Amino acid sequence: MARAPEHIVKSFDEALNDMRALVTRMGGLAEAQIAAGVKALAQRDEDLARKVIAGDAAIDTLEDEIDDAAVRLIALRQPMAIDLREVIAALKISSDIERIADYAANVAKRSIALNQTPPVPSASAIPRLARLVQNILKDTLDAYAERDAERAIDVWHRDEEVDEMYTGLFRELLTYMMEDVRNITPCTHLLFIAKNIERMGDHATNIAENIHFLVTGKRLEGGRPKGDTTSFQVVAPPEDDGTQS
Repeated sequence: MARAPEHIVKSFDEALNDMRALVTRMGGLAEAQIAAGVKALAQRDEDLARKVIAGDAAIDTLEDEIDDAAVRLIALRQPMAIDLREVIAALKISSDIERIADYAANVAKRSIALNQTPPVPSASAIPRLARLVQNILKDTLDAYAERDAERAIDVWHRDEEVDEMYTGLFRELLTYMMEDVRNITPCTHLLFIAKNIERMGDHATNIAENIHFLVTGKRLEGGRPKGDTTSFQVVAPPEDDGTQS
């Protein structure tokens, strides 16, 4: 675990710490947005969904504050080496957190539409996928707070698990759609929701890569582990047994 360096000018350390605190706070709000968005979906709670949608503005505001703090640090302190990596990492990480929060708001928006349709069995699998991504994001943010490159690498590898779960859910939803045309509308919304959550995992992985570079000054080598095969998925329609007219 790496420690942030201390500087002769105390105000420089304070400015860096304030910026780190903003990133951490932003990440915590994004975690809460994911949890609330999925809860709104599972419980068909429109009021909660609308709170999630409205809550996205607070995260956007924090991203703007981080951008301003980073610009001030670069302009006034001209940071070098790990200090410069700190500033650049904060900018990149806050951008990824903002996108995660956007996807959480999208989940909430589609949950409102789903409330107008009968429940679909596959909807129960969405919270499992979301909990996995929540745990990954939490570990990522912990790695950032602790400057733990090894933990960041562990998160980087776990994205494959998210992809595999998403691929299974993708196939299941397509099957429901082919079995009954009445499932097409709700399953289409669920497909978008599942993809939103899978993309949250991708952004958490981006954050992990930036943490590793922040701590070590080196980029992770090799291709990112991927388990999403939905681009190649073909689900055959059920055979006509002669009972359909």
